[in-house]
Amino acid sequence: MNIRIGNGYDIHRLVTGRPLILGGIEIPHSSGLLGHSDADVLTHAIMDALLGALSLGDIGHYFPPTDPQWEGANSLVLLQQVHKLILEKGWQINNIDSVIVAEKPKLKPHILTMRDKLSRTLNLEPDRIGIKATTNEGLDATGKEEGIAAYAVALLIQDKSEE
Repeated sequence: MNIRIGNGYDIHRLVTGRPLILGGIEIPHSSGLLGHSDADVLTHAIMDALLGALSLGDIGHYFPPTDPQWEGANSLVLLQQVHKLILEKGWQINNIDSVIVAEKPKLKPHILTMRDKLSRTLNLEPDRIGIKATTNEGLDATGKEEGIAAYAVALLIQDKSEE
């Protein structure tokens, strides 16, 4: 069996007048993330981890912010396209682990819903997707509530008999 690991990271600025989308769900908050798409940092970090595991570049290569077709895009739709690419290359997702870094809002009440949404999008059992939330204890841009960041790691597997 072949295995590959990839990691991903994303950060977006918090602004008023936009919804806060994380893990494909809207979370009640006074501000949302600024970006060309829905700016879902968790889903973006997961996509970069999946692409990185196979040395396929990053999401900016596939969904450039200069391309008007991706303006306001639902990141779960983009994740489905990345997943399709992974499957076409003969790989499958074993598991994903991730961390969201945000001072506010408190994310613990939303983690299971995010996990379920992502697992349905990727057709994975929910226990194959880990999501944790932490703060930066008031340090840096995330700590000062100027933005939200996410980190993700993905393990991909390929059965050698399918090569």
